[in-house]
Amino acid sequence: MCGMAAFMEVLDMSIANVSLLHIAGSLSASREEATWVLTSYLVANAIILPMTGWLSDRIGRKRYYLGSLAIFTLASVACGLAPSLEMLILGRVVQGMAGGALQPVSQAILNEAFPPEKRGMAIAVYGLAVIVGPALGPPLGGFLTDQYSWHWIFLINAPVGVLLFMLGTRLLHDPPAQQARQRAAAERGGFDPWGFALIAISMGSLQLILDLGQQEDWLASNLIRTLVVVCVLSFTFMIRRELSHAHPIINLRLLANRNFAVGNLMIAAMYGTLMSATVMLPLLMQSMLGYSALGAGLVMSPAALVMAFMMPLVGRITGRVDERLLVSLGFFSLSLAMLAMGSISLNVSEDQLIWLRTAQLLGVGLLFVPISGLAYVGLPTTELGNASAIFNLSRNLGGGIGVSLMTTFLARQTQSHQVHLVDRISPLDPAYQETMSAMQSLGDPLTSQAVMAAEVTRQASFLAFMDNFEFLALAAIVLIPVIWIARRAPQVHGPAAPAEYHG
Repeated sequence: MCGMAAFMEVLDMSIANVSLLHIAGSLSASREEATWVLTSYLVANAIILPMTGWLSDRIGRKRYYLGSLAIFTLASVACGLAPSLEMLILGRVVQGMAGGALQPVSQAILNEAFPPEKRGMAIAVYGLAVIVGPALGPPLGGFLTDQYSWHWIFLINAPVGVLLFMLGTRLLHDPPAQQARQRAAAERGGFDPWGFALIAISMGSLQLILDLGQQEDWLASNLIRTLVVVCVLSFTFMIRRELSHAHPIINLRLLANRNFAVGNLMIAAMYGTLMSATVMLPLLMQSMLGYSALGAGLVMSPAALVMAFMMPLVGRITGRVDERLLVSLGFFSLSLAMLAMGSISLNVSEDQLIWLRTAQLLGVGLLFVPISGLAYVGLPTTELGNASAIFNLSRNLGGGIGVSLMTTFLARQTQSHQVHLVDRISPLDPAYQETMSAMQSLGDPLTSQAVMAAEVTRQASFLAFMDNFEFLALAAIVLIPVIWIARRAPQVHGPAAPAEYHG
């Protein structure tokens, strides 16, 4: 149930990507205006995510989870029925704020609901939902939009949300430790408005920078420069405020734990690499290889079967095998897969693409559960809610930063390769003369020149894609030594996962 709720939330991060043109046309908006359907959700999500541990303790985990699920479902219906772009964006803001609770609270519930010997399998199922969700969003969104209308990419959440709410009311119960934390929070009372404001401003401005940076040409834009200043100042004051407050909204002191700090870095890097490849591969297939959005999604979908097999298997052996070894093997496998992806040609077959994507997720399948296991070593159970909020925030920010960096790198490398290729073209080159002679059949010399220019741009773009995958391969291999800074999680008898450990 928790995995399905998290899956529904992460699915909504990407399901609208391929439907923006349809939304813009239906609601009489421009493409730039329609992108706020994505941006508004991500900003609202980023603002609420770090506060979920604090809100769980104040409201009660079950009550907060079910309330967020109900609001998310109602907001999804409102988005599907929105008569204007403004109403749709408002609905997405509410949806993003409610959805921000579903991931970390789901993970916190699993960490406390299962004993150590069964927790690994539970986290594996949860991880499967979180990792596969973003990859299935675009093809599912494309299918629903093509076969029905864009409204159904939001309305599809309604029956699932209602079912999960009914199950949650019957199955979920706050454990005694959670009830004690809620009573303690009620007795303390008070609310830190400055901390809340600084978190909202810093997280919101950071997400806007990541989402609009490439579109606005980064620091060449007054908007981005202003957002950077706001983000740096608010982030600095937020850290100072949260570290000095007796009862902070975000307990940043948890990052003093070596394993938790390394775990957050690893999950951010893993998700950044995964999301970058998840964005780059469909873009490559659609812009360079002639695939439709649905066709690209179908090529990427079989890899999910590997994840469905790998994650539970890794969940069973985590705790028996050193998690640091599994993470090292996962990043090494991921690096090889990215390196192979960076070596393809424009004549790559569909089968090759399927196998290459499968190899990528094979490496990712070795990462999520052991990283989660290592991250929680040494943390008291009373802080699992706060830790889960920070851990999920790191994962989401890692994905956002990775995609933003890679799209910028793609644009810059395309320009660089284009200049390099043009410099190598000479009218005296026999190969150039032979090519231009063959294109004389087009008739107009200007047409021949246009065809040549288009081919140069195409080759430059393809080389830039290859550079991206090679960079991701290098990033994955560089991360391997870092994981060995962490302590090994205590061994348990049976499938293991995050456990309280002081050592």
